[in-house]
Amino acid sequence: MGDVNEDVRVAAIASLTPLEELDGDPFLVDTRSQHAMCARWAAAQGYVVTRQLRVYGLRPDHRALWAGAEDGQVELFVAPNDRVLARALVSVADFEAECERRGARLEFAGLEEPVYTARTKASVHRRLSMPTAGYDGC
Repeated sequence: MGDVNEDVRVAAIASLTPLEELDGDPFLVDTRSQHAMCARWAAAQGYVVTRQLRVYGLRPDHRALWAGAEDGQVELFVAPNDRVLARALVSVADFEAECERRGARLEFAGLEEPVYTARTKASVHRRLSMPTAGYDGC
């Protein structure tokens, strides 16, 4: 049988930051890398990511955050770092309080962010600016 941690279900939180901020803080814009960091962290713990959230300035009690917890699909929230969570939610402190109230854990992956060059920024820009054109980021 698998490790006991495999039962821990995780929601990965990414910040849905406007593309205009790509030059200033590319990691905040790059939701794919944010979710990848959360997935690496979860895998290292033996946890499984069951939801990927992309949010911007969301209230800490918003149904979009808590639907997975209410239906038993999420026990733990993970964000890449505090900077991402601060952009994703209107109040990190209120979200921490809501997690405590509802019995959910909150963690930060805290892994090293990718290095962004002009080429990788251009790739993120293409992926995010042409989603309906069938571009898959490859």
